[in-house]
Amino acid sequence: MNPSTPLHFRSTTYTGLAPGPRLIVTGAVHGNETAGTQGIVRVMAELDSGALTIAAGSVTFVPVTNPLAYARGERAGQRNLNRNLFPKAQPEDFEDRVANWLCPLLAAHDVLLDLHSFHAPGEPFVMMGPRDNDGPLEPFHHEQAERSLARVLGVRRFVDGWLRTYGAGVERRLRGDSQLETVLRYGVGTTEYMRTTGGYALTLECGQHADPQAPEVAYRAIRNTLAHLGLVDEAAPRPVPADAVEALSMVEVFDKLHDGDAFTRPWSSFDRVAAGAEIGRRADGTPVLAPFDAVMLFPDSAARANAEWYYLARVNPAF
Repeated sequence: MNPSTPLHFRSTTYTGLAPGPRLIVTGAVHGNETAGTQGIVRVMAELDSGALTIAAGSVTFVPVTNPLAYARGERAGQRNLNRNLFPKAQPEDFEDRVANWLCPLLAAHDVLLDLHSFHAPGEPFVMMGPRDNDGPLEPFHHEQAERSLARVLGVRRFVDGWLRTYGAGVERRLRGDSQLETVLRYGVGTTEYMRTTGGYALTLECGQHADPQAPEVAYRAIRNTLAHLGLVDEAAPRPVPADAVEALSMVEVFDKLHDGDAFTRPWSSFDRVAAGAEIGRRADGTPVLAPFDAVMLFPDSAARANAEWYYLARVNPAF
């Protein structure tokens, strides 16, 4: 990325003549994840040329959400923007200043599509919110609308349960600690914040950072979202067939207890793990075994002691 990129914030809104939902689409929350930026720029060019028209409602595009990280071509500017995302009366770093601009912008919309990519090879997937609930951690009442949108983005793999599983791990580590609420807040990113405002939101991981198809995944998801929400005069996209869906629910997070804990083999997200299979070994040689038939998610061989090491998910037939 160009290091001279200006560090101002920019969003562009297109509004139709008829009332309708207010959609916001964000790219480059992490500066090295540019597939979303490319997809957004492509759709904006179609709108600016008249090849595409917003007929109802509005859509706001944020091609570069974190301009410092984007200018550096790195995941973060001074910290991970997609954690502890709340307005701050006394911002301490660049990402706090992004949050003070971004959070009110999110709150002014009904639906968020947040576009990301990932480091390792793999197929695109969607991170979804919780089931409808009135619980204290992540109350939510748009499950049906959110999952209906997820199924028309153009991908077949869906994951839910992030904040619930992350929160259970935090409570286990910090039970009774005065920092518990602060650390729980650390799990809140763009989509979680959007849900606190009464809207709903999806994170689309468009593929590997360098995959030439990832920008196409982002572009198609944006176009499908516009049609699904009725913002453009196009036929609604068909949802992914039920027999093609791979839906997973995150169940448990496992911590690295010592810096010497190590995986038995290189694990990747979505690897299948049979009950009883060895996942790794503790520093003292004790084997770490899978407690149930599971799917590996977000393994981190570089994790430090007392931090998340890996997550296990189960197939979710109820999606």
